[in-house]
Amino acid sequence: MDLYVILGVARGATSGDIKRAYKRLARKFHPDINPGDRTAAAQFHRIAEAYETLSDPDRRRAYDTTGSAGSDVIEATFGFEGFDFSVSTQGAEAPTFGDLFADVFRRRAADIVDAGAERGADLHQTITVGFEEALRGGEYAVAVTRQELCRTCEGRGWLNVMETRCGHCHGSGAVKSARGHMVFSKPCPQCGGTGRQRRSRCPGCGGQQLQIRTETLTIRVPPGLADDARIRVPGKGHAGRQGGDAGDLYVTVRVLPHPVFRREGDDLHVAVPIAVHEAALGAKIDVPSLDGPARVRVPPGTQTGQRFRLRERGVPSPRDGRRGDLVVEVRLVLPRVLDERSKELLREFGRINGDDIRKDLARDR
Repeated sequence: MDLYVILGVARGATSGDIKRAYKRLARKFHPDINPGDRTAAAQFHRIAEAYETLSDPDRRRAYDTTGSAGSDVIEATFGFEGFDFSVSTQGAEAPTFGDLFADVFRRRAADIVDAGAERGADLHQTITVGFEEALRGGEYAVAVTRQELCRTCEGRGWLNVMETRCGHCHGSGAVKSARGHMVFSKPCPQCGGTGRQRRSRCPGCGGQQLQIRTETLTIRVPPGLADDARIRVPGKGHAGRQGGDAGDLYVTVRVLPHPVFRREGDDLHVAVPIAVHEAALGAKIDVPSLDGPARVRVPPGTQTGQRFRLRERGVPSPRDGRRGDLVVEVRLVLPRVLDERSKELLREFGRINGDDIRKDLARDR
């Protein structure tokens, strides 16, 4: 029969309309109010089924689409002993008969969701490598402590055993719980309502399906990886439950600074000193690089802070392997003047070029 007709509401009824209709009909047809009336009991059963389906948005959409409720109704027995369905002893905010039923149905739906597959959590680790090691790349051992599927039960959480009477429900197949004046009866979660047990909790994992283990993994660091880069290792996080996928392992690479080179992207920067005469007259100087000393031509009149670029002498890109550049910054270093001959030469140099320097400065302004 149509669930909307059972509750006496239109198909476009709001959740509030459905709830009010349910409470009104429940007070009218409940078995404790109609003792011995099988017709009222059957009607109450249909009302409860209709409310359980239409009060849940997902199940209501499914019912509107297929015309089927698609779920069993919780069996419940009640002992009210003078319970007043119309007046709350705790005021307007107290739980009503319908609120209590709705809470039971919500908890049942949550149990069903929880029983589904659950993906394992991700793990995070950090390794520290030297500057030149990061540029070359390599393999590094990382110890990871993670949850894996129990080997005793293969991740099921239980083992098959000889059939015995269920100790949780004492063979009745149902367990009862009380809330206020109401007593609820539902199928035993341990035996599935059969009253018999054919399984026992796994002693290896205590029914949790997972065990803690430490595993040593080999992590490959590609050449040229930058500081704080992350490497993802699929499936090496915590194992999932109920057949869910395992999480991933994320390894953060910390690169130690270099005493000479400074990295910017795939380029390397290095500062080198030059003497006054080299800057003034020009020279060819040797500079450090990853491939050994490299020669740079310094043109006459070079100023301190001027930069020169050596192509493909930088860091190999972890994406395509192409190398960046080596950027050389020259810094003028004044000599220590100790003898009179050197001082005299500098005085003479100043007399010849001092005015030119100031003129150049004024022109730049």
